[in-house]
Amino acid sequence: MALIYYITARAQLDPDAASGPPSGSEQALRAKVRAAFSAGVDTVQVREKDLPDGRLAQLVEDLGSLRAKTEPEKTGPEKAVSRWLGRLLARLLINERLDIALSCGADGVHLPSDSLPLSAVRSRVGTDAVVGISCHTRQEVELAARDGADYALLGPVFETPSKPGGKPLGLALLEEICRSSALPVFALGGVTRENAASCVRAGASGIAGIRLLQQALDLEDLCRYLHSL
Repeated sequence: MALIYYITARAQLDPDAASGPPSGSEQALRAKVRAAFSAGVDTVQVREKDLPDGRLAQLVEDLGSLRAKTEPEKTGPEKAVSRWLGRLLARLLINERLDIALSCGADGVHLPSDSLPLSAVRSRVGTDAVVGISCHTRQEVELAARDGADYALLGPVFETPSKPGGKPLGLALLEEICRSSALPVFALGGVTRENAASCVRAGASGIAGIRLLQQALDLEDLCRYLHSL
């Protein structure tokens, strides 16, 4: 079963998100995250770096309550998950802001590759919180595993508009990294419904994305398909 990891970007939901009132941006994101958890998305990373601290903290608190209300019952093969898989089911993470994650009820934090030292964050939160990190090379994934990460987002796997001019890793390197690491790796960057299966065949534990999930016309159908891979 492939896991599904949704990274938020409220600006794509509301063009005036950066300058508009909370009612036009955070509310749109609340509705999208509610739908995501209801559809079966396993992990949501709140990545809203431009929000003032107070609004970001309130958003995380609100999304935590949405998750509690809409988290679907895990049945069938999902009951037999491994330890790490269980840590990533129906989780709410926040990008980089460890302070808000700890104070506002998130399940953990996701670190950019150039952010806080992962080992220091793991030492601070212990084993209860989920800690993930963005990686772009095999060496970064190996370092993440050594320093106690629960998972790695690896990308970009394919060409993506969010990384114009960036060289994609490709499926061969994705497979090489996934097969050589015990750390769960999520394929990120240019992943679509059409190429998601090739990422899972290459060894990815799950699929991560923004547009893939945020712009899906039928999110429940997409989640069923991705979980079937």
